[in-house]
Amino acid sequence: MNYKLELVTQDSNSNIIFNNILLDTFKINIVERYNTKVGSNAKLCEVLFKVRSLQDEILKKKDGNLNTYIRNDEFAKYQKLIKVLYSPHYKKKLINRKEAEQDFVHFILSLVILNYELT
Repeated sequence: MNYKLELVTQDSNSNIIFNNILLDTFKINIVERYNTKVGSNAKLCEVLFKVRSLQDEILKKKDGNLNTYIRNDEFAKYQKLIKVLYSPHYKKKLINRKEAEQDFVHFILSLVILNYELT
């Protein structure tokens, strides 16, 4: 399955970052909330994602809700994976970018598979 990862950086006055994963048949919107404005001392507090069709319709989860919150062990793993993508090593291409992106996308897709019925 082909994908495109969009890491969107917000302006320095915001405490929210939006990232997207675009796939052949649907897209995933990821929202990160930080305790302060995004910067060197900002701490990730909450992560949620929504799955949308290519026509921008939000898909419902198996339980009928729209948002999936990443919590507990998954939250710790998310923090580890996103830290790599935000690192200077990633930005300066000192690490294998494709592998780092694949790890992140596969993790998010595993959560999508657990929470959504995709037809």
